[in-house]
Amino acid sequence: MSSARSLRRASAAVLTTALLASLAACGDADDSARDDSPKSQGRPSARLTVLAASSLTDAFETAGAAYEKANPGTEITFSFAGSQELAAQVGQGAPADALVTADTTTMDGLKADTGTPTVIAGNRLVIAVAEGNPEKIDELGDLAGAQLKVVLAAPEVPAGRYSEQILDAQKIEVKPVSQEPNVRAVLSKVELGEADAGLVYRTDAAAAADKVDAVAIPDSQNAVARYPAATLKTSRNPEAAAAFVSWLSGPQAQKILKDAGFQQP
Repeated sequence: MSSARSLRRASAAVLTTALLASLAACGDADDSARDDSPKSQGRPSARLTVLAASSLTDAFETAGAAYEKANPGTEITFSFAGSQELAAQVGQGAPADALVTADTTTMDGLKADTGTPTVIAGNRLVIAVAEGNPEKIDELGDLAGAQLKVVLAAPEVPAGRYSEQILDAQKIEVKPVSQEPNVRAVLSKVELGEADAGLVYRTDAAAAADKVDAVAIPDSQNAVARYPAATLKTSRNPEAAAAFVSWLSGPQAQKILKDAGFQQP
């Protein structure tokens, strides 16, 4: 009887040891899986919606792809529009996680809805003209010509305010044939031949270099557009939104913006 009990105890000990080893192995495997997850590496996974000024379209499409590649598990959807339209969307409670405008004035008006903004880039205006510059436009003063069809962004749009600012400073009176809701609409009018010239950001003209030419405006007669980025307080993914906004000031995003023609902040 004693020998039988000893055998049963020995068998139980062997089974217990095997079970503990198996559990330990499972635990190691689980730990390994957790270590490989984006969140464990400080990269919160989420689906983000970013409201961004229309002049950022090309650069941000590149930036978004780069961010998703570097941060598996995060998907970014951009909604591009004039900054004043974006502000209206935020005011109406549009579901979004971050906001980037083309001016600090618009962002400052949304302090109750955003986190602390950070300027991520700068820009300047140029005169967009048809390819080959058939109207021979060389400077701002030429836009006052009665025979020219000039298109500007509307005054409530950042690009429109900057345009008004530099024209007023030079005492140049321009009567636009239309005032557009965003700077990309101004560019489109010139591209389609519906306008002889329009004031757009340097980056917009560069993105359409195969369709329009850009006439530079001296810095002394120009304005600097500044692009602030901030998280939205209504974000359902505040950590992931903050991570993306922070990344925009980092070296990879700054190189993308610089390559697109934006100035460093």
